Amino acid sequence: MDGIRTAVIGIGNMGSAHAACLYEGKIPGLKLAAVCDIDEEKRKMCRERFPDTAVYVCVEDMLKDRSLQAAIVAVPHPSHAKVGIRCLETGLHTLVEKPLDVSVSAARRLCAAAEKSGRKFAVMLNQREDPVFQKAREIVRSGKLGELRRSVWIITNWFRTQHYYDSGSWRATWGGEGGGVLLNQAPHNLDLWQWICGMPKSVTAYCDVAKHHRIEVEDEAGIFVRYENGATGVLLTSTGEAPGTNRLEICGDHGKIVLENGKLASWLTEESIRNISETSDVNFLRPEFTYEEYEPGTPGKMHAGILENFANAILYGEELISPGQDGLNELTISNAAYLSSWQGGIPVSLPIDTDLFDRMLAERIRNAADAHTKHAENQLPEGRYSERWRVNWQ
Repeated sequence: MDGIRTAVIGIGNMGSAHAACLYEGKIPGLKLAAVCDIDEEKRKMCRERFPDTAVYVCVEDMLKDRSLQAAIVAVPHPSHAKVGIRCLETGLHTLVEKPLDVSVSAARRLCAAAEKSGRKFAVMLNQREDPVFQKAREIVRSGKLGELRRSVWIITNWFRTQHYYDSGSWRATWGGEGGGVLLNQAPHNLDLWQWICGMPKSVTAYCDVAKHHRIEVEDEAGIFVRYENGATGVLLTSTGEAPGTNRLEICGDHGKIVLENGKLASWLTEESIRNISETSDVNFLRPEFTYEEYEPGTPGKMHAGILENFANAILYGEELISPGQDGLNELTISNAAYLSSWQGGIPVSLPIDTDLFDRMLAERIRNAADAHTKHAENQLPEGRYSERWRVNWQ
């Protein structure tokens, strides 16, 4: 078998990198068979870079090709669900770029279509491939850390320039992108946060619009969550700070773990800290912990790893690393953060009121339409995976 005949829809930065990866044969089991984009310059580029590959301007025309078996959806965020649903309805195994869409309501429709189709459905949450985060999940989910008490993630090294935001007319707009740092950069962190610690029961947030850039969406956000057992969590993120920080600390009833500088450090004790507190006969005590460090010898495969896993799921039934339905979790947190911030920082319980979110987002899109500032001309994508899409610790 030459490989699963795969289409890449949307030839922007991510789509062009996926297409090149498949065309160059870097993903065993996947073969680039078609590309699709509404932009003529990008289609021309594809004809030059990917000869003998079908090039389409219209998704519906592409879907008439019954030889296609899978699709990678890399169009702008607000069209993820719409395009993904059509691919699934046509019988294609489908992988959607993060986030699943802009709203939980649209993402739920996409997940429902996937379940009905019976096809493999994945989302590109590539940082799940990083062994440091995999180790953190193993420690927390195994119970070695004990009951969760607190988590704090400072993830402020997503620095972006004004030139970055001006590089495309859709960037950093409510209508074109659906949000700012929480929809574009931090979905990775929101996903890993819940993948390791579980979903919270409520979200309180403040999302600062245009604090560091001339944009109409947030470029800084602070999120506070509560979990069912009373534990709390904080996530701080920004695209306006440099050099920035990437540090995750998770505390439980048996110690803590810290992820920073590409390694995981753990301080763990077999006895419950609560029990030590209740039974000790002294006023001041420093419990004894076993300290260990974990630093992987090699990094994860990131995007290539998710694509390989997607191919193996189709061909051999391998369990998906990032099932499409998992994308609902991080999107629920970001939608809740917006709802909280838009209403003055009130706590928002999960599951969220999706009708209220959709109305409030639509209002922002309408209000921004008249005041929209013209951006620079769209640039042709590089067609390769950038280092900025990996896990960066500095």
